[in-house]
Amino acid sequence: MGFVFSAFTLAYGLFEIPTGWWGDRVGTRRVLARIVTWWSVFTMLTGAALGYGSLLAIRFLFGVGEAGAWPNVARTFSRWFPMEERGTAQGIFFMGAHLAGGLTPLLITALLVHFDWRWLFVLIGSVGFVWAIGWFRWFRDEPEQHPTVNREELAHIEAGRAPAQSHQFSRAQWRQLFSSRSVYGLCGMYLTQTYGFYFYITWLPSYLRAARGFSSYTLAILAGLPLTVSVIADLIGGLTTDRLTRRAGIWIGRVAVGGGSLAVAGVFMIAGTAAPNGIAAAMLISIAGAFSNFLLGSAWATCSDIAGNHAGVLSATMNTAGQVGGFLSPIVAAFLLQKWGSWSIPLYVTGGLYLAGAACWLLVDPRRPVFDV
Repeated sequence: MGFVFSAFTLAYGLFEIPTGWWGDRVGTRRVLARIVTWWSVFTMLTGAALGYGSLLAIRFLFGVGEAGAWPNVARTFSRWFPMEERGTAQGIFFMGAHLAGGLTPLLITALLVHFDWRWLFVLIGSVGFVWAIGWFRWFRDEPEQHPTVNREELAHIEAGRAPAQSHQFSRAQWRQLFSSRSVYGLCGMYLTQTYGFYFYITWLPSYLRAARGFSSYTLAILAGLPLTVSVIADLIGGLTTDRLTRRAGIWIGRVAVGGGSLAVAGVFMIAGTAAPNGIAAAMLISIAGAFSNFLLGSAWATCSDIAGNHAGVLSATMNTAGQVGGFLSPIVAAFLLQKWGSWSIPLYVTGGLYLAGAACWLLVDPRRPVFDV
């Protein structure tokens, strides 16, 4: 099962940078419509899996098509929002993503009473087609192309963003990307954040069942609790990074928020693992997950801040590093569980990685652009 979980993440990571670069070149209107259509198709096809081989292949192809979604969102925000509003925009975006993820276990548990599990994938997958059509009809790549954007709004947006330029990406720019200390810091911290996130969405229900003895609706509620609590953290984190950026400068607004979030997440994860009471453990671990997501507004806004016209490529690079963590997380957790026979070890490792990710933020300087142009 660890390999099934990781097949998606492997493909997602491999195609993340190419799809982020594609969005920089042709615009996110077309790329995001294609991505959501693709993942809707493969969500539905998941219900047609006949065994391990077909499930592995579907999950891999699912990852191929979904890759680049979040970098293209970051690219969209970099064109439609001035710098001091991007963290809030990212926070609202992730709030929507985590709200859906937190409600999903409850929704699926309720729908399984009325639908076969295979048809559930068809039902859930069909929603994306509606979004893709609406997005393509309504959205425009640049604010000045949209008929409802007035002069005052356009002036406000343009005052706080990089001017539109050619989206060619030269060898010199690749060298700048991979020689930037800030990029390495962002990649390191996001690897640890995503490692933890994938534990939450893969093995956490098994941990709560096997190690803490929860079942039925209690298990469904607690399994979705980290993402549900993250809804609040996403929004407040986005608002906080923008407010501190305006009041105390961009370093405090981005780095202090990001690094502090992961440090607190590490402490709560370790405390939750050690807690003897099951409910207390689930609550502390959920708070850890929320704090690990508190940084998302600052992390993705930093990519837009320092990337100029190449937000898609830079944010895709950060997210590719994250997918390395996401790929390793289910496999490493299963290996540690088999080797040591204890669910505590994978959770302690996750908490330790959060603390290491907090230190990675010290390498990030959001005041210095990565690219010359």
